Amino acid sequence: MNHPNSAVQAFTNGQDSSASVPAPLILFDGVCNLCNGAVNFVIDRDPDGLFTFGALQSEEAQPILEEYGLSAAYLDSLVLIENGEVYQKSAAALRIARRLRGAWPLLSVFLAVPPVLRDVVYDWIAANRYSWFGKRDECRIPTPELKERFL
Repeated sequence: MNHPNSAVQAFTNGQDSSASVPAPLILFDGVCNLCNGAVNFVIDRDPDGLFTFGALQSEEAQPILEEYGLSAAYLDSLVLIENGEVYQKSAAALRIARRLRGAWPLLSVFLAVPPVLRDVVYDWIAANRYSWFGKRDECRIPTPELKERFL
């Protein structure tokens, strides 16, 4: 989905609206323990701070979701906004993996698998994430050293 970058630029890594390519933005379910664990996983493998993060439930994420045609109540998927494109579910996870340090970029080979097949597994995990991993009462609050990487 091609889209102007204006909404993302206003909210990522302090970049101003004149920046041509915003930092990739990962929006995640802020109360999901699995999702918070995934954010920690990405942070640990992204020492250059490429990715910016935000909870789907946050006030800051709402205009971004709206700008990209996603419901404010959308919590069923990880969302990656990169270079004005929106990726969800397995496409988001695999595109994130290919930007991480280590062997994780090798997983991007699965982008060749049709999304309908990849997303069956993604949807099954997403449907059970709260019962398997639990949830928090409130969205993640970043540590002071990571605060600049969050909306």
